[in-house]
Amino acid sequence: MSSSYRDLFVSASDGLRLYARDYGPLAGSALPVVCLPGLARNSEDFHGLAETLSTDAAHPRRVLALDYRGRGRSEWASDWRQYELGTELDDVLQVLTVAGIEKAVFAGTSRGGLLTMALSATRPTLLAGAVLNDVGPVIEPKGLIRIRSYVGKLPMPNTLQEGAQILKQVLDAQFPAFTQEQWESMARGTWHEKNGHLALSYDPSLMKPLQELDPEIPMPDLWNLFGGMTPFPVLAIRGENSDLLSAQTLSAMQERHSQLTAITVPGQGHAPLIEEPIIQSIKDLIARAETSL
Repeated sequence: MSSSYRDLFVSASDGLRLYARDYGPLAGSALPVVCLPGLARNSEDFHGLAETLSTDAAHPRRVLALDYRGRGRSEWASDWRQYELGTELDDVLQVLTVAGIEKAVFAGTSRGGLLTMALSATRPTLLAGAVLNDVGPVIEPKGLIRIRSYVGKLPMPNTLQEGAQILKQVLDAQFPAFTQEQWESMARGTWHEKNGHLALSYDPSLMKPLQELDPEIPMPDLWNLFGGMTPFPVLAIRGENSDLLSAQTLSAMQERHSQLTAITVPGQGHAPLIEEPIIQSIKDLIARAETSL
């Protein structure tokens, strides 16, 4: 356990053990923030944001960063068919109930943004504001096909530096301006040390639901889910090179949501790292959410 967060373990409805990093004060007037990672990512991706928000001298706030089942320190599912949004939505609600969080700003990257939109439709009172990192109501199939090409198929590196090189080879077209430090940051959310060796930080079976995708069949229209977000402020982030969230969809999101702020991150693709200046934009969104309560 890091000194900057507490370990939170929660039993899912089916008994599987879920994990979350719990940062900052357990109580206080500041609105909590709940961080939901991408498909094969975990709570590590939000560590910098969580430390910044939880240790703010003027407004220290609680930040909960989740590991979905099959990711990070949460247990792997016995059946890969459980790696679907309905089950994961129920898991998120279980964690929030145990944590005692009744209203928060939700920061969701990719799959986490889909879960955030689903929460706005099913449990709207939970949300005071939302961050959608490189995801929206229209998902570009070519992005999913690209993700399918490498999830669960990466070679196992001997060091994180080697892992950074592997990710660079796979994702360089998405992140041509990345520094070595940024590639290593991404590697820390992909592998972890276990018994003196690196291990993959997610269940390789996550690739199986992706294998069932048919690029010829249109993706579901999620505008109805997005509509549930109109009552509160939203920050929508797009990587300039993203092949999952198009510039056209981002523009349409702005047209349909009067409280939506859109930013495009130059030189990055799917999905931008949560670092400055994005962290400042998230802080501004949280301030707007608190003002509108």
